[in-house]
Amino acid sequence: MALYTAASLKAELNARGWRLTPQRETILHVFQNLPRGNHLSAEDLYNLLLRRGENISLSTIYRTLKLMARMGLLRELELAEGHKHYELNQPYPHHHHHLVCIQCNKTIEFKNDSILKSGLKQAEKAGLQMIDCQLTIHTICPEALRLGWPSMLPSNWSCPRAHMDAHPWDESESAAE
Repeated sequence: MALYTAASLKAELNARGWRLTPQRETILHVFQNLPRGNHLSAEDLYNLLLRRGENISLSTIYRTLKLMARMGLLRELELAEGHKHYELNQPYPHHHHHLVCIQCNKTIEFKNDSILKSGLKQAEKAGLQMIDCQLTIHTICPEALRLGWPSMLPSNWSCPRAHMDAHPWDESESAAE
């Protein structure tokens, strides 16, 4: 998966009969400058663009996110919040997977080369070109378990881990090997 520039995105869109609109270019730029580990929902992106003074409708954002995900430019993620999130589809070695607490929605990214290699092998065996390989492991954090998840947990409980930024591969080679 190559990183896209505005020119390469324009060329690919043109080859498919579409245009690189200013809105698509703006959305690409947001994802290219998004700090590693951040994922945006369509609503998050819409609010971010509003704060920047950009006037892009939510329906345009939804269509553009879907298009860029189909092209392999963005990864469409099913995390715990009940709606999709998106991030730039980075090539190896930045490829990663997610551990997600279903109670507090804390997401931890991890690398595991064997998952990626297995995905590549299966795609090649079937004669397909892999554009993304992602594993999402749904979990319960220790704090929620300690408090008696699911029956004893107060409805207004907020996990203290939900506000921490965790990227285990920054500290070790791989969190799940």
